[in-house]
Amino acid sequence: MNLRPYFSSSAKVWDDIQWVYGIEEAGYAGWEIVADGNYRLEKPEILEKIKEVVASTRLGVTVHAPYGDLNLATLNDPIWRESIRQIEVCIAHVSELTDRVTIHPGYLSPAGKLLPQKVWELQKEALRRIGKCAVEHSVLACLENMIHQKEFLCRDCGELMGMAEGIEGIGLTFDFGHANTVGKVPEFLSRVASANHIHIHDNHGILDEHLPLGAGTIDWKTVGKAIASRYSGVIVIEGRSIEEAKKSRAVFSECFV
Repeated sequence: MNLRPYFSSSAKVWDDIQWVYGIEEAGYAGWEIVADGNYRLEKPEILEKIKEVVASTRLGVTVHAPYGDLNLATLNDPIWRESIRQIEVCIAHVSELTDRVTIHPGYLSPAGKLLPQKVWELQKEALRRIGKCAVEHSVLACLENMIHQKEFLCRDCGELMGMAEGIEGIGLTFDFGHANTVGKVPEFLSRVASANHIHIHDNHGILDEHLPLGAGTIDWKTVGKAIASRYSGVIVIEGRSIEEAKKSRAVFSECFV
């Protein structure tokens, strides 16, 4: 199948945009923009600069929506509405660059732990609103599975798929680094044909370390072969630097065949 490796770095959101040229030089087909810090797409001057840089390369683009301090499942109504608004604003600007954006689910606050069903309903309603916005802008908003932290929603494949099920405009991002922290890599691999977008990075099965491929405990030969046989499209390799991007790109070339 046709796999296109993109690179993304949340560690670079405050850096000058010149670092992006190194993505293409490292052998990647595209850049997943983390829309935070110096890359908030709602700021016209930032969006124009990103367009200029992308136009001067052969890089494709996907986007990761803002997530810091946002919670799509909070019982605090003003924060819930603001969380939705920020993602919708991102989607509106994403449509000028790509048709794919990754979004994080919400999490259980101390108050939310007392009303888990209400939290689920709030998350679903948030996705319905975001999905409507995504459809209006010809974008697919892909809900991502989360790390081993009990407050997070969507840590296993069944819950992720159930949360997004039946909501127009909402797809799925399978993150295999996150899946490794909860011991769920085989589960996500078994259903990878359902993924609309994929993130990969390495760790030692406990913390979300975002290590280069091959630096943790994930068996990339097994994972790569399974993904390559069941999925076509963009695979975003996440890392902290261009040096790490190069290391991961070499492992990708070897294993995702």
